[in-house]
Amino acid sequence: MSAGPGRRPPRHWMDLAPAERVDAVRAMGLPAFRARQISTHWFTRLEDDPTGWTDLPAAARERIAQTLFPPLMESIEELTADRGATVKTAWRLHDGSIVESVLMRYPHRTTICISSEAGCAMGCPFCATGQGGLQRNLSAAEIVAQVLHGARLLARGAVPGGPARVNNVVFMGMGEPLANFASVLAAVEELSRPEPDGLGISARGLTVSTVGVVPRMRRLTEAGLPVTLAVSLHAPDDELRDELVPLNQRFDIDAVLDAAREYARVSRRRVSIEYALIKDVNDQAWRADLLARRLAERGDRGWVHVNLIPLNPTPGSRWTASRRQDEKAFVEHLERHGIPVTVRDTRGREIDGACGQLAAKVNSDPARFPMAGRTGP
Repeated sequence: MSAGPGRRPPRHWMDLAPAERVDAVRAMGLPAFRARQISTHWFTRLEDDPTGWTDLPAAARERIAQTLFPPLMESIEELTADRGATVKTAWRLHDGSIVESVLMRYPHRTTICISSEAGCAMGCPFCATGQGGLQRNLSAAEIVAQVLHGARLLARGAVPGGPARVNNVVFMGMGEPLANFASVLAAVEELSRPEPDGLGISARGLTVSTVGVVPRMRRLTEAGLPVTLAVSLHAPDDELRDELVPLNQRFDIDAVLDAAREYARVSRRRVSIEYALIKDVNDQAWRADLLARRLAERGDRGWVHVNLIPLNPTPGSRWTASRRQDEKAFVEHLERHGIPVTVRDTRGREIDGACGQLAAKVNSDPARFPMAGRTGP
């Protein structure tokens, strides 16, 4: 039986810093150099069964598996789209909570979108995740495990195109990453740490999103990690954003954009402004002009890039994607003001593509997705 959402996950190898891993193997009566061997299997060779690691003492392998690599999550639904180039996975965590990750392979890069929380407390009405509330924060190991799964799929040639590596990781799945600041920061450090102590993904290939948790945005600035910051703005006027992003009632648009501009100044990384285009709600040309003015008044336009997102509608929702002509006009108005802008290539519409949709389906159908033997990281 599930212990119920909220129970802390067991401590895993991926929760430990390199020095702590040395302490952990020493506590088991093994020499310090075994820590590097273990990490090489896990992060470099992407092997997932410690009992088969033959360069470790046979008598210690089962104990290492049980003590340092407890099961964290199981894949309970995996859907593919785009001729196999997009893979969406629903994960059941050790306490029964459900999260999602999405692997997207493009011709010249591979991106994985991961969750940082089970559910979300931000309550944005057009977001499937926000409608379910927050179950709990994920541990650093649970976050990294989603990326590791994608890395294994690519390395083993399970995604069309032959073996490959994860190039980009975006914290844009379920949850508000900056509300789980400590675990997200630990995960970022582990993802970018050179092999064999981490996955060796460039920090410049990591994107952390937020709806505008201003104090944590400032802490991220102080942390000095050269990740990309993505701000989910969705409206250029406080009246509408109060409705679309309830947190705006605590931290308004000026406060959010000021914190974003400071992040760009300190990190020398361009901030991405995420803007989901919603039919007849936030897609008017005058709002594009207002957005452009609010971004431009904070200095050289090179500090920012607007990423327009055609809304992936959720079943039964009154929110839906903008008309193509309105999307086109929005882009044109931003460009007239000199604001860099792109429209996101939306993937996975046929596989519950919007964040939280697959998890919501799993949660609503317990007969189809009972608790089973866990087979994840």
